[in-house]
Amino acid sequence: MTRLFALTSLLAGLAFAGPALARCEDYVPQPKPQNTFAQDIGREFDRIIDEGWIEFAVYEDFAPWSVETGGQPVGIDIEIGRIIADDLGVEARFRFVQAGENLDTDLMNYVWKGAVVNGRVSDVMLHAPYDSELTCRIEQVVFTGQYAGEELAIAFDRAAYPDGGPTPAYFRYDTVAVENDSLSDFYLASVGRGAVGDKVHRFPTTEAAMTALVAGEVMAAMGPRGVLEAGLTEAQDIHVPPYPGLVRSRWTVGVAINHQHRDLGYAVDYAIEKALADGRIEALFEAHGLTFLPPDR
Repeated sequence: MTRLFALTSLLAGLAFAGPALARCEDYVPQPKPQNTFAQDIGREFDRIIDEGWIEFAVYEDFAPWSVETGGQPVGIDIEIGRIIADDLGVEARFRFVQAGENLDTDLMNYVWKGAVVNGRVSDVMLHAPYDSELTCRIEQVVFTGQYAGEELAIAFDRAAYPDGGPTPAYFRYDTVAVENDSLSDFYLASVGRGAVGDKVHRFPTTEAAMTALVAGEVMAAMGPRGVLEAGLTEAQDIHVPPYPGLVRSRWTVGVAINHQHRDLGYAVDYAIEKALADGRIEALFEAHGLTFLPPDR
């Protein structure tokens, strides 16, 4: 399972046009904590401070956000975690995790319950997509600390498109690489009622799709802007065209924390707020050669 699949499961459900509904209209409230058995999942804020360390769950092999290089964690999300830990006065520790079948599974396994076999939760999960729909559906999790925006983009070969980047309609005739079962894949499958189908080359990850573009196997690659930018060479460029029929092409990422530890959530959010205000987070993106998209907060 790819690490973007969990995010795609959320975005695909929200991205295409449909009837507008009132927030939380379709969701039945879950059992309230006072009506269920007592739970104590994860570490309390005071314990984190006393023990002097905080653990962040981050997706594995997810450059430029989180990856191990030479045995060391690196990436934007890693540095966000260190900013938070420094503000709290504790050591940052990182737990690389795999994406599950969907975002709900990841949040259950790493934030509010733990996996069935040898499961445990982390104090904070980074790169959690934020949407008000999530706050209705997943009551066991607090979504906070929004630190960056992300958007769907197209990377392309400059020589193939000397007059500028292609739009999705071009892929009726031109080859494009996407991550299998991603938002890009779903969207292109809907363009012209499947008219682009045989031009879409599917890969296990967006990084692999970008590698195919750099190698000259395809003319373009479509996916999250940050991942595409991380793989650019001088022979490629990137742009964000209109996406007819796609309601959601940009989203915000932040952190997810167990609902029992809201005081930790407030502290983490405040640390991120300060780092956004003084430019430290924007500077991280600049240092990695990436475009910083301000989050919706």
